[in-house]
Amino acid sequence: MTNLYLTILLPTFIFLIVLVLSRRRNNRLPPGPNPWPIIGNLPHMGPKPHQTLAAMVTTYGPILHLRLGFADVVVAASKSVAEQFLKVHDANFASRPPNSGAKHMAYNYQDLVFAPYGQRWRMLRKISSVHLFSAKALEDFKHVRQEEVGTLMRELARANTKPVNLGQLVNMCVLNALGREMIGRRLFGADADHKAEEFRSMVTEMMALAGVFNIGDFVPALDCLDLQGVAGKMKRLHKRFDAFLSSILEEHETMKNGQDQKHTDMLSTLISLKGTDFDGEGGTLTDTEIKALLLNMFTAGTDTSASTVDWAIAELIRHPEIMRKAQEELDSVVGRGRPINESDLSQLPYLQAVIKENFRLHPPTPLSLPHIASESCEINGYHIPKGSTLLTNIWAIARDPDQWTDPLSFRPERFLPGGEKAGVDVKGNDFELIPFGAGRRICAGLSLGLRTIQLLTATLVHGFEWELAGGVTPEKLNMEETYGITLQRAVPLVVHPKPRLDMSAYGLGSA
Repeated sequence: MTNLYLTILLPTFIFLIVLVLSRRRNNRLPPGPNPWPIIGNLPHMGPKPHQTLAAMVTTYGPILHLRLGFADVVVAASKSVAEQFLKVHDANFASRPPNSGAKHMAYNYQDLVFAPYGQRWRMLRKISSVHLFSAKALEDFKHVRQEEVGTLMRELARANTKPVNLGQLVNMCVLNALGREMIGRRLFGADADHKAEEFRSMVTEMMALAGVFNIGDFVPALDCLDLQGVAGKMKRLHKRFDAFLSSILEEHETMKNGQDQKHTDMLSTLISLKGTDFDGEGGTLTDTEIKALLLNMFTAGTDTSASTVDWAIAELIRHPEIMRKAQEELDSVVGRGRPINESDLSQLPYLQAVIKENFRLHPPTPLSLPHIASESCEINGYHIPKGSTLLTNIWAIARDPDQWTDPLSFRPERFLPGGEKAGVDVKGNDFELIPFGAGRRICAGLSLGLRTIQLLTATLVHGFEWELAGGVTPEKLNMEETYGITLQRAVPLVVHPKPRLDMSAYGLGSA
């Protein structure tokens, strides 16, 4: 009888032990620093979280687990791990976690950037892809971008010996171009009306609020208390934004008033799509969604483009031999008698390599916008709990020594034929370089942003020689970063632009 019990019970006991150990192994979280009570790993993040998280890779590896307040957060910090999350398991991470900015400022998740993944998001994405950022739509507004870049060129050419804050002027140029493309208004300059000036100040305030850490996002019990006053500021700003966008929407609808006129801006296009059944189930575009889309385009398209161009010129000032090569290519293709045209950009392989290298070292958003796990899954043998927030450390991946030779050096040649990364692009297919993100939630305005950055960078390189203000030498140029919703320079780039083309190229007459 004893032998019978042993024959039956011993295998059962062993099976149960193996099962328990297997479950424990399958529920093994990725490694990471030990969290503090309640606040978790928030104190570990530091003032520059992208750099802090990149440093943790040495200790914990390319996939990290953190507790930020009560939220499980996983960080992808290598090409292969990012590809697992954003390609292999893309559908599981296609939604965004809740946050106060989307709730209070982005029309309670009725926008494109923060909308939950589903039917409404797919409708907004389709509208953006087909009607706002298609090749035809970009071509229709090409003249707007070129006119605004031309205005910037004239302003820089007139600077003479006066130093200029380059990032500030580029930001104004981008905002004016976006304003004309989206709502038919310039936001800076003599012809900017009072409504435009008000909107400009609201965009500035929104970008500042979006970069504020709100503890209520990570400790839900504190959300209703609004200890920092962030939610209150967001609600008040949203009311102002909504009033402005509603008035612009009403004006456009009144002007249209049934007339079959050509769409002069993106808002006119969106208005014309109201009432269209996009999914065969009555899914139509609402006024609220139109306003939310406009808000997305302004906030996502201004600082990102301007800061990227600012970094590019700073890198070229620090590397005069690379600046010279880029200018020689531009002189060969374009000459010195006219400004750059968007149609020239495809003929400038060296400049394209410069821009890719700049994206690598200075991505517009160093940490991706967050994703959330709809279901539990396993990545690289680690358990990722349902509801976990995913952050992709774009900055760290692009400096990974396992992927890049001499990763801290500015070397555009790596992207040229024969280079280590020839053929790599920034459009979400090559996970070692994903400045616009990847997968289903890749930046919807990638094509517009890329054209804007390329045109501005090419124009500034072609049109001017650059000298640092205050007697600063290129070797001493401060390249420190400051963390926010976008990756900004800690110290503004203040320069003396010196025209290098025929004066007619600036629209200022002959020399």
